[in-house]
Formats: sequence, C-alpha cells, structure tokens
Amino acid sequence: MDHSRNVSVARRLQWSGQTDRGKVRPNNEDSFLGLFFNAHEVHHLGKMGEASTGITDFVFAVSDGMGGARAGELASRITVDKITHLLPRSYKQSAVGLETGSTDVLGELFDQINRALTYVGGSYEECFGMQATLSLCWFTLGWMYFGHIGDSRIYYLPAREGGIKQLSHDDTHVGWLFRKGEINEREAREHPRRNVLQKALGAGSQFVGPQVGAVAYETGDIFLLCTDGLVDGLYDSQLAELIRAPEPAFVDINPAQRLVEAALKGAARDNITALVIEVL
Repeated sequence: MDHSRNVSVARRLQWSGQTDRGKVRPNNEDSFLGLFFNAHEVHHLGKMGEASTGITDFVFAVSDGMGGARAGELASRITVDKITHLLPRSYKQSAVGLETGSTDVLGELFDQINRALTYVGGSYEECFGMQATLSLCWFTLGWMYFGHIGDSRIYYLPAREGGIKQLSHDDTHVGWLFRKGEINEREAREHPRRNVLQKALGAGSQFVGPQVGAVAYETGDIFLLCTDGLVDGLYDSQLAELIRAPEPAFVDINPAQRLVEAALKGAARDNITALVIEVL
C-alpha cells in the first residue's frame, strides 16, 4: 500500500457500465452493480453517473454466472443482489463501533453469497451446480478495497505510473502459469483450458478464500471491472488505449460502451460486461 498519498481528500467518481449477451449465447449470464451507501441509506446507481466520496461509500461489482438452462443468469443476479443487502449492513455495524476491518467484511460477504448459491443449487434441480464469479471494488474516502474470485477481472490504470495492471488473479491453472511467467498473454488467451475455474462461488464449495486487497487512489486513476468475455476479445494494451486514448470514432461514447463495442468487433464470443470508474 502506498501511504504517501493523501487519502483523506474527498474526490469525485465518474462511472459507466455496459453489458451485452455477445455473439453466441442466447441469454446474458453476466450481472453488474453500482451502489452508494452510508449508515443511513442505500441507493442503486445508474449505468452512468458522477458523485463525491465525501459522505458515502461506493461499491461496484461484476459477476459471471454458470450453470445449466438459466441457472447461470440466476447465479450472477443472486450474487449482486446479496451485495446490496449484506455490504451496507456491515457498514452500519462498523459505524456503531464494532471493530470490523475491510478484509473481514469482504470475507464474510463472499462466504454468505457462496452459501446462498450452494443452497439454491442444492434445492432446485434446474439450478444444480450453479456457480458465479465475483469481482468487487469498494470505494471509501481515499481507499479502494477489492475482493475477487473466479476469472472476471479488476484492472487498475494509475495516473502516476501510467499503463494498466491486473489487480485480480484469475482462479485458473492458466492464470497461475501466466503469473509465474511460464506463458505469455497471447498463450494464456489461446490456451484450451483458459476458462476452467479452480475457484468460484457456489456448487458446494465450503471454503471460498477470496483474494482481497486495497489501493490508495488519487485523481486521474481509473479502475476497470469486467467479465472474461471482454478480455477474450481485447488484449490488456487495447483496454488501456480504449480507456485513455480512444480513436476518434470512440471519443463520443462512454468508456464502458467503447470497450464492449470494441470487443464485439473483435474475437469476443461470450457475454461481455465492462464497468469503468474514473477518479476526478
């Protein structure tokens, strides 16, 4: 964590979200969420907007559901719906003096969602084996806390250093090989087992163990949350270019829509979701 940054200053966040069922699937198994909340109220955010971090926290999340029939669609919807109820409740508990750290809150949140999906999957035959990924960013005053499981992704585009960094780890063997440097980005993208998950929410998983972390953000920083459908069609360098320096044809549309439209023109086949948060 970078403690040299001034994390006590309220900043404005600007966000945009977009989802598309893609070129092949008949339905969209992705879901995304934007909320702002404090100890007194919770509000859903629209697909685009801007607001200050001064008096409320913000949470943004994407989830990719898996399962037969429409179980995947239901799994991602249950996942984001649980965030709406559980995270603000944790905020209220900490507001009245209970010592609850962000790691504990996010760990409990992922555990509760896992239990809910496992219960529904075990109770209804058509939902058997339902699973979901979850990538979540929680913005407080100066800090962004994140939690992640699966192969959806969280990217960080820092204003100071430039470039693009993947904060989340893909919970796949291919992702592990890439992080170890045994394969490159192109090889990871083309690997036949790139979508075989080692960890996800639901399907009877007893121990979730999400990846959690934190970033001290500042003006000019940008965060991207996306499902694997987006990165099937675009390399990391293309993501950064579309967000920071789009071609003239893309300038007049919001960053999330830019990304989804570019992925649709490329090799993407799966459901595609992008959620972009800019620090102003």
